[in-house]
Amino acid sequence: MPAPAGKGSPRTLSTRLVQIAFIVPAVVYLLLFFGYPVVKNVVMGFQEYTTKTFFTGEAPWVGLENYRNVVGDAIFSRSVWNTVLFTAGSILGQFVLGLAIALFFHKRFALSGVLRSLILLPWLIPMIAGTAVWRWILDADNGALNRILSAVPGLDLSPNWLTSTSLALVAVIGVNIWLGIPFNMTILYGGLQEIPEELYEAGALDGATGWRAFRHITWPLLRPVVTVVLVLGVVYTLKVLDVILGLTNGGPANSTQTIATFSYDTSFRQFDFGAGAALGNILIVISLVFAVVYLRLNRKAVDE
Repeated sequence: MPAPAGKGSPRTLSTRLVQIAFIVPAVVYLLLFFGYPVVKNVVMGFQEYTTKTFFTGEAPWVGLENYRNVVGDAIFSRSVWNTVLFTAGSILGQFVLGLAIALFFHKRFALSGVLRSLILLPWLIPMIAGTAVWRWILDADNGALNRILSAVPGLDLSPNWLTSTSLALVAVIGVNIWLGIPFNMTILYGGLQEIPEELYEAGALDGATGWRAFRHITWPLLRPVVTVVLVLGVVYTLKVLDVILGLTNGGPANSTQTIATFSYDTSFRQFDFGAGAALGNILIVISLVFAVVYLRLNRKAVDE
């Protein structure tokens, strides 16, 4: 019987080389397409980086000036508040509706697979196409939603969903909720499938049915999945750009301007790439802080 291969044996060495050969391409890819852009963006935030830089190659170091300029801008405080409202409203709506739909489909019935597939459509439709359809639906004069409202007896409503400073953000949040429900439903439904049915049967013997079963069985076992959904949802929602640009372009009167759209506007309309990068870095820090704080609080709650 041959002796087992030691740490320095040719077999172990060849295995390590094969493992490294598989890992290196992934590491190189991450460094090139994720690491380099992040580092470059951080550096640009401290430079005077404009269209002139593309011709001269010069980007003078300005320290914290870009950050002082963007934070001192009146639009910044408005964009921060809009970001908070947009993120909180979107996550709350997406999570609650996604969880409700996941619980509904957890009980199998005829055509449940077909209906689950249809719910994924908002997730599969290209974003630009989805926002174009919603612009038509929410149009004040010829939109489908206002036509339905005007057809209801006793209602004489024709809200300016996308041009009213008080309604535009609500409309954008509603569309983003519609887009995010499939993601929440899919992940939460997968988590529900992992909960053993025997636990519900045992709980039913002790009278834990309905809400009590959800509170004492479903929710505790679903919490790790909920953590993933919320963290990913918040990080993704903070950087949502296309939905807002496609519907309101940040208007009217900056009522739907978020940090992400403010960064885009500063970089690609004002061509102040240094200030735009500074706004992007602020968004990265906010995302990291939220993720770390939430994960630590969730870990404490689990340990207790």
